[in-house]
Amino acid sequence: MRSVTYSMGVSLDGYIVGPDAKIIPAPPDEEVWQLVKDEIRGVGVHLMGRRLYETMLYWETADQDPPLDDSELEWAALWKPLPKVVFSTTLSAVQGNARLASGGLAEEIIRLRAEPGEGDIAIGGATLAAEAAALGLIDEYRARVYPVLVGGGTPYFPKRERRVDLELVETRTFSSSVVYLRYRVAR
Repeated sequence: MRSVTYSMGVSLDGYIVGPDAKIIPAPPDEEVWQLVKDEIRGVGVHLMGRRLYETMLYWETADQDPPLDDSELEWAALWKPLPKVVFSTTLSAVQGNARLASGGLAEEIIRLRAEPGEGDIAIGGATLAAEAAALGLIDEYRARVYPVLVGGGTPYFPKRERRVDLELVETRTFSSSVVYLRYRVAR
């Protein structure tokens, strides 16, 4: 069965979006960027909410942007063909290799897990991930912890009323002081 993964960059104090409503930027580190590209190679479908979808729309045409370096062009080539499912109550259409979700998050994940296919089911965005976590649907948490404190914003981990035990799968420290933590939900 396909795993559901939640992977994002996060400040040391636990936020993926700061109080200024901007995503916490990754330090300029080619090793971290390579990790992100390697992760996306293992994804079969990416689930996201409207805000993340709108942020990532750039990459649908980024290969036409002359200032991109080879690494960014590689990311665009990986992202663009990736199937995406967008959860939104306000969008009436999506672009590229995306479709609007036809049902609720749990129903969509159950259907995707039952379909033949390779690669993880990735969830992006804190709001959608919080819903999946509350439903017990996330199998792995992958955090790239950035060496910065932002003091508030949108948290990586949702506020929950139940305990979730995790098993450490992998940890890496990069020269930029980014720490990668990969945990599997203990079942």
